Amino acid sequence: MTQQKTILSGMRPTGRLQLGNLLGALDNWVKLQDQYRCFFSVVDWHALTTGYEDTSQLRENTYEMVLDWLSAGLDPEKNVIFRQSDVKEHAELHLLFSMITPLSWLERVPTYKDQIEQLKEKNLATYGFLGYPLLQSADILVYRADAVPVGEDQAPHVEMTREVARRFNFMYNKAVFPEPETLLNEVKLLPGIDGRKMSKSYGNTIEMSESPDVLRKKVNQMVTDPGRIKKTDPGNPDVCTVFTFHNLFSGAEVATVEAVCRKGEIGCVQCKKQLGERMQGFMEPIYERRQQLANKKDDIRGILEDGAKRAGEVAAETMETVREVMNLNL
Repeated sequence: MTQQKTILSGMRPTGRLQLGNLLGALDNWVKLQDQYRCFFSVVDWHALTTGYEDTSQLRENTYEMVLDWLSAGLDPEKNVIFRQSDVKEHAELHLLFSMITPLSWLERVPTYKDQIEQLKEKNLATYGFLGYPLLQSADILVYRADAVPVGEDQAPHVEMTREVARRFNFMYNKAVFPEPETLLNEVKLLPGIDGRKMSKSYGNTIEMSESPDVLRKKVNQMVTDPGRIKKTDPGNPDVCTVFTFHNLFSGAEVATVEAVCRKGEIGCVQCKKQLGERMQGFMEPIYERRQQLANKKDDIRGILEDGAKRAGEVAAETMETVREVMNLNL
């Protein structure tokens, strides 16, 4: 029997997840759990790279995010679900990698300068921020992952991980680490209900955990074609937030939705009603699972503790090999 390949992926604990997190990454994880040996990590140390000044919500954000993972269908029996900081081998491997990795490799990572520009209000002149792609490499390689599911913006991080693996293997003359492949998530960019980028700071998000009533209310608030005055006016779906969501949730009926909009045969209110019904049908099982799991922090803590134990066993084995080839064992 062919042994399952291993994948590693993670998310920073930022609290309740948005619909974009579900469609852009989490639903892909759910599919992968039946194909790979999966390690899914709450990367709380990564959260500190930009949020080190205020950690007051870190614990609660972790619970909320894992609750969303489970609600979406991640099975703790099939996957190793754990918290990064509970497996200290991540930090040890990161430290050892920092000894052999050229500084220029970190400075050329595209997200480094991009995030400094985007987060001007934060003091990011720290090694933690500069070195977080290397910590990512340690996250991946401590499980000797064969592949990493990521968005396109994170692909350079996986490429750097491949370089780190090659450098280590060459330097110590032993093939300790595989060079992981990049599994690009299908990008599903979702606007906020006001048409801008979906962001908590704009107050325009749709969370995975929305109740059916709140979900319908938010759909009704979505902006439509600003040039359409009367419901009999021809609409332009290309500039309509509602139609963007129809593209994701209405399946084979999208062509019909587009056609009747362009002909002015359906009003925006009715179009939103149809979208709300389809989105509710998609989201209802997730909402119901979340309601069943809510207020069960002990269960979530147990899942993370069990995951940390299972992850730690694999990571410890890797680190024993690393120490041996680096002559760190007596």
